[in-house]
Amino acid sequence: MAKAESTPRTKIIVLDAYTLNPGDLSWNQLQTLGDTAIYDFSTPEEILRRAREAEIVLVNKAILNADILRQLPKLRCICVTATGYNNVDIEFTKNKNILVCNVSDYGTDSVAQHVFALLLELTNQVGKHNASVQNGDWSRCRDFAYWQTPLLELAGKTMGIYGFGKIGQRVADIALAFDMSILATHKHPQRDARPGVTFVSIEALFTKSDVITLHAPMNNDNKEIVNKNLLRNMKPTAFLINTARGGLIQEADLKAALENGVLAGAGLDVLSQEPPTKGNILFNAKNCIITPHNAWGSREARTRLMEKTVENVAAFLKGMPQNIIN
Repeated sequence: MAKAESTPRTKIIVLDAYTLNPGDLSWNQLQTLGDTAIYDFSTPEEILRRAREAEIVLVNKAILNADILRQLPKLRCICVTATGYNNVDIEFTKNKNILVCNVSDYGTDSVAQHVFALLLELTNQVGKHNASVQNGDWSRCRDFAYWQTPLLELAGKTMGIYGFGKIGQRVADIALAFDMSILATHKHPQRDARPGVTFVSIEALFTKSDVITLHAPMNNDNKEIVNKNLLRNMKPTAFLINTARGGLIQEADLKAALENGVLAGAGLDVLSQEPPTKGNILFNAKNCIITPHNAWGSREARTRLMEKTVENVAAFLKGMPQNIIN
């Protein structure tokens, strides 16, 4: 009797695995779903070579533009291991019936936590005071306590939230626990109304808030919306936090505002170009803290992202795709 031929396994390629999993998570569940190849990083030339036979591609930030996609004839599904998908040519995928799936809500708590890590560093300057102690300043101090910068209390201050989706709402929860007042600007104020939150215009948001935190996705309508026109309305004691997208801010205008005391400080987890060029204008700007786009990167958040990505792949293979964005 002739031996039955086995059905070929679906070819799955992970193009830039390192961001999601630098080595502390497992790809085992994904590997059970098909013939899987995992690459930490891929150049455009490597994408073409590695993904030419792939039916499913996992991608985080690697660019899948029309020029690349048209050279991947077997591609049927792109699973973005992130919420944002501006690295994929969505119009091309629509025309070629290539499904694109993403993952949302995996990092809500981690990003909200990072907002307050940045804000508390600005208000309490923990890092600066630790360095001072390590340098011997406390040992030389005549008094039992000292501070090198004014220490600020959040209670009674006003938090302004630009973009009131899941992360913005979680930030509001934490701010209320600090006994802050909440202003927000949002496309759906009636749908997402809640006690303790007042919706206002973006102009009022920047005028009245002691802290502005950005949580809106970037699009053509709000690119560089935080520019000198809005910044000049801020209180000179106010702080700006951005864990959303660097392109929401006109960086030269923010640099000038910080240097001229238009606002008291900024905490940024994102920049307009990532990785940034060596001479980014905000490097060494006055009272500006910058972290390397890692607000989302807790192990817990990345575990959820991995699990939900695998679920997206499995759903597609079952003919019941989910989290489709195109």
